[in-house]
Parts: sequence; structure tokens; C-alpha cells
Amino acid sequence: MSWYLKVLKQYVDFNGRARRKEYWMFYLFNMIFTVVAATLDNALGLTFVEGVPYGFLYLAYVLAVMLPALGVTIRRLHDTGKSGWMFLVVFIPIAGPIWLLVLLVMEGTQGDNEYGPDPKAGAAA
Repeated sequence: MSWYLKVLKQYVDFNGRARRKEYWMFYLFNMIFTVVAATLDNALGLTFVEGVPYGFLYLAYVLAVMLPALGVTIRRLHDTGKSGWMFLVVFIPIAGPIWLLVLLVMEGTQGDNEYGPDPKAGAAA
């Protein structure tokens, strides 16, 4: 949970680097909260249209974490030595999302790179 809160505290920070653990722990909790919001929308009858599992709570949550999610993704790309603009590869059909996933699961560059110091330096893996 501390990794999730760390990303939220760096709300629109697109500089620096993010470890794999930081990125994937954020997305784990993000998915859990997304499912909870959609479930609450259904249970409380807050869905937009009958039969659609999304509603107002889901929409509010997704909008609230959109920029932190983009920020941690860009910082994760920085950790692999890639520019944050590499995120746009996701718009290439089929191959783009696969390549982005490969970049996101790669181990980060060891030592300092042009985007900042190694976030693993001095930390337990």
C-alpha cells in the first residue's frame, strides 16, 4: 500500500525513475480499487446505463488516478533508459501494447542514467 500512496504523493511528477516494484504494486492496488468502485456502483445502482458495470464512483476514481498512473508509467520508462514519449507506442495496433509491456517488465538500468539516480541504489530488492 505504501507504493500506491507514494505514487499518489508524486501526483504529476514526470521526472525521475520508478522501480518495477513501485509500478506494479501501484497497478495491483489500482485494479483492486477499480473493481471495488465498479462493484459499489452496481450495488448502489449508480451505473450510467442498465447492464453496464461502470458508474459514477468508477468514473470519479479513474479520473482521480489518471495523472498519477501516467506519471508512474513515464518514470518506469525512464528507469529502463527510455523517454516518456515511448508511451505513445501503445497506439500502434497489436505490437505497440506488447512492446510497452516488455518495456514495463524489463529490469531498470543499473546505476545512474540521464533521467536520474538508480532508485534501487541502497534499497533492498
